[in-house]
Amino acid sequence: MLIQPRPVDSNTSAHERVYRALRTQIMHGELAPGAALTLRGIGKTYGVSMTPAREAVRRLVAEGALFLSSSGRVSTPALSNERIEELATLRAMLEPELASRALPRAHFALIERLETINQGVSQMVARHDATGYIRMNLEFHRMLYLRAQAPAMLAMTETVWLQLGPTMRALYGRLNRKEPPYHHKLILGALKAGDEPGLRLAIRTDVTQGLRMLKG
Repeated sequence: MLIQPRPVDSNTSAHERVYRALRTQIMHGELAPGAALTLRGIGKTYGVSMTPAREAVRRLVAEGALFLSSSGRVSTPALSNERIEELATLRAMLEPELASRALPRAHFALIERLETINQGVSQMVARHDATGYIRMNLEFHRMLYLRAQAPAMLAMTETVWLQLGPTMRALYGRLNRKEPPYHHKLILGALKAGDEPGLRLAIRTDVTQGLRMLKG
């Protein structure tokens, strides 16, 4: 599987640089489900030895972002229906709560920023850019959730996003989107109205509806 290199910060350790770059690619769906990776290939891409590549992979396996088989093969996860349901349930539990906690701090400037990001989501849909769409969509949610001031909960949510990254790429292909996410408009409307029940419902539906279409 070809891995596109990413700019890395030379002030961080080699394995940290590789870890961050791979983590971003996986979360944004740049690697398909079941894509095989090799330590040699990772090392060549990022200009590091096998040891930093191995350490980065070890961390990503621990987070569920990569799968290590008994034979030592490393790949992105190809999720079962049961696993998709489990991760969708986690999103439905965590993200409405984050949005609810963010609501008292959702001032006009934040809503304006979210509207700008949502325009970016629309542009990615128009370009049929799957990874760009996933990246902008996650940015929309992260920007809101940062206002929740609940770092542990947000970290858990990002781990779920990470495990779902390749699957979200497959989902984008299945949906064949031509319009931006309808529920983003409902999320923005609920934020403007200070409508907590409406916000929770819009978030829950937005983050689970598509995933559950993958089952079966």
